[in-house]
Amino acid sequence: MNHKCIMLQGTGSSVGKSLLTAALCRIFKEDGYRPVPFKSQNMALNSYITAEGHEMGRAQVVQAEACGLLPSAQMNPILLKPTTDKKAQVILQGKVYKNMSAVDYHEFKPQLRKLVQDVYQKLEAEHDIVVIEGAGSPAEINLRDKDLVNMGMAEIADAPVLLIGDIDKGGVFASILGTIMLLTEEERKRVKGVIINKFRGDVEILKPGLVMLEDLIKIPVVGVIPYLDVNIDDEDSVSEELYRRDKEKEGDLKIEIVCLPHISNFTDFNVLHNFSDVAVRYVQRGEALGDPDILIIPGSKNTIEDLLYLREKGLDQQIINLHKQGKLILGICGGYQMLGRELFDPAHTESNREHVQGLGLLDMETTFATEKVTTQTEAQVMQENLPFAEGLGQYKLTGYEIHMGVNSYGPGAHPFLEIVQRLDKQEKVVDGVTNGEGNVWGTYLHGIFDNTAFTRQLLNNVRESKGLAPITEIPESYREFKEKEYDRLAQHVRAHLDMPWLYSVLKGESIKRLHGDKIS
Repeated sequence: MNHKCIMLQGTGSSVGKSLLTAALCRIFKEDGYRPVPFKSQNMALNSYITAEGHEMGRAQVVQAEACGLLPSAQMNPILLKPTTDKKAQVILQGKVYKNMSAVDYHEFKPQLRKLVQDVYQKLEAEHDIVVIEGAGSPAEINLRDKDLVNMGMAEIADAPVLLIGDIDKGGVFASILGTIMLLTEEERKRVKGVIINKFRGDVEILKPGLVMLEDLIKIPVVGVIPYLDVNIDDEDSVSEELYRRDKEKEGDLKIEIVCLPHISNFTDFNVLHNFSDVAVRYVQRGEALGDPDILIIPGSKNTIEDLLYLREKGLDQQIINLHKQGKLILGICGGYQMLGRELFDPAHTESNREHVQGLGLLDMETTFATEKVTTQTEAQVMQENLPFAEGLGQYKLTGYEIHMGVNSYGPGAHPFLEIVQRLDKQEKVVDGVTNGEGNVWGTYLHGIFDNTAFTRQLLNNVRESKGLAPITEIPESYREFKEKEYDRLAQHVRAHLDMPWLYSVLKGESIKRLHGDKIS
């Protein structure tokens, strides 16, 4: 091929770049190529730990899985994890570099160009096609001079570009035209085609607009992708579609998840939607807790600030009341830390506060260190003589840890989970603990629900506490489920994107394609 890469850029954030990148990764794999995803710089709170113990953006994990590859931090060499509105933790090639302000990072970007170029060239040499994802919009002209992730990346890779617009938001023609007009002449030459994403309706009504748009921008519209409700991990926010789906579903068991301002790794809970008897609700800002059977406090990139948010909104007392009612309360990572008595931040790792009182539901203290734990982990339930824990000890749990907190426990903290392996090293370390009553659990293990047999047993234990009969049917493994979703996504996009035209672009051929040819 003349071009060993294709790049997807968008008219803005959340237009569907990540999913369409994953779709192309799976399509190229199905067609016999060896694709690999790449995003030079990702800003996301939703991260993942690789088999090497490196941290990377979750979107590139999805794309790697679509390629049939193990995730590698080389696919996302720069990860920014916002800590405040103006600061972020900078992670380079999977390891924490330091916290930087937006201004300092912008000045630092030219030094990162060589890193991005070297990592990209290595991936390109080892694979047939690199599917590159941009970030935000290439028309952010105030950032053009130091850009590493949109047209700056296209220049590094000499990549042809597909521009994606989201019609579901409204104003798609203006956003596409405006984006093209704000590009330089050289940048416009890189844009080979336009994709209109998340379409709902009759494409025949849209076609006159496509003709007018193409006459204005002189670039073909090569695909109109109808909206698809696909259950694939989101990149960085709990989607509005997920909220809508939650409100529509009913179930014997109600699970509520506190949607913290700095919520991270919410993909821990995606598998819960696959259980027929479960209704999941994300408790958004301004909403009170309901009467859930299970309450989950998720991970957070700023545990202390999010704990103060719980107090400000009165959610802390609501959580304590649920505990008194005997409901199961589960904290994961940052949520785990909030359940303790006290949190200390002497080095100001997370905030300007050195100390804050926790919810006091677990007899433990957390001190934030300066080094981050990043590891894949295997663990096992240590106790089964607790409410809701019967039969859980037979299952091995696998997941990953990302935390800077170190816990110390008092006599009222009862070991619940034992870590048996980190990366390739055997260990015997207490991770999760419970309270004396056994209805408050905490753990650092992300992905605890992915073992669907474990989760079914846990849900059945909760059903028993409500006087409901157990359910024997267990959803397929989460891995198998995701594989089918990647196939479904690829089939959908292939049907509505001109793939022969796209392959001609990769081959460096010049094919005229205007006025809605093959759009159906």
